[in-house]
Amino acid sequence: MPVTLLGATEIRSLAADLDVTPTKKLGQNFVVDANTVRKIVHTARVTGADRVVEVGPGLGSLTLAILETGAIVTAVEIDHRLAARLPGTAAAHGVPDGALTVVDADALRVTDLPGDPNVLVANLPYNVSVPVLLHFMETFPHLARGVVMVQAEVGERLAAPPGSKVYGAPSAKAAWYGRWRLAGTVSRQVFWPVPNVDSVLVAFERDPQPRGSEEERLATFRIVDAAFQQRRKMLRQALAAVLGGTAADAVTVLEAAGVAPTARGEELSIDDFTRIAIAAWRSPGVQETSR
Repeated sequence: MPVTLLGATEIRSLAADLDVTPTKKLGQNFVVDANTVRKIVHTARVTGADRVVEVGPGLGSLTLAILETGAIVTAVEIDHRLAARLPGTAAAHGVPDGALTVVDADALRVTDLPGDPNVLVANLPYNVSVPVLLHFMETFPHLARGVVMVQAEVGERLAAPPGSKVYGAPSAKAAWYGRWRLAGTVSRQVFWPVPNVDSVLVAFERDPQPRGSEEERLATFRIVDAAFQQRRKMLRQALAAVLGGTAADAVTVLEAAGVAPTARGEELSIDDFTRIAIAAWRSPGVQETSR
């Protein structure tokens, strides 16, 4: 029996049965177009051999499109009503036993997932999309690739290269884990309710080897945060507080890392930020302030 997808009428009916009204607080905008969810799954290159984790499955429109490929899916849902209903919806649409596991939890607090998923596919709530992505990349190293639908502004930041006007802390932190790119746009009209913002698809591929240790990641992210908290300032000023306390201390570390003290954070790649963190770690007078 093939897996069938939800239509707009059934989605509204399910919501009514559950007394669910999409809320801005949870960032709920349900996709009601079958072509769109299939596009997301196709862009993610999901096959029957994959183990997929989906964040925020809602009523199940994207979930069923993933399951249609034969993949095994773990769906993480914060809304208890939606989490309880999803297995029944899946069974009614031809999903075989064992193909779907629902985790009733806040995605930002999940630290263990059954089956070690290798692909992330999600329509992420706009208000927590970056924290959720970074949490999943940090916590689940088996995630090798994925596609997420996010607010256009957020997607552009995630995929931005150094030097771009929208390049910032999310761009640099995402790059720690791998390569990110814009993979398509999504019409507002495929959502219920229709959002006030545009959406895009962002695809990522994790680097084959980890960039560094957990200590190096934490140290690098502290440098990134400091650089972009005062993004208009030169690095010798923006990083003074975390590189010894004075601009002179920062200059010493930056020069040791091969980074111009007069540069600004938006010019630096994740490799540059990592070199600064490592140089700070090796500088005796900086170690305490850089941790």
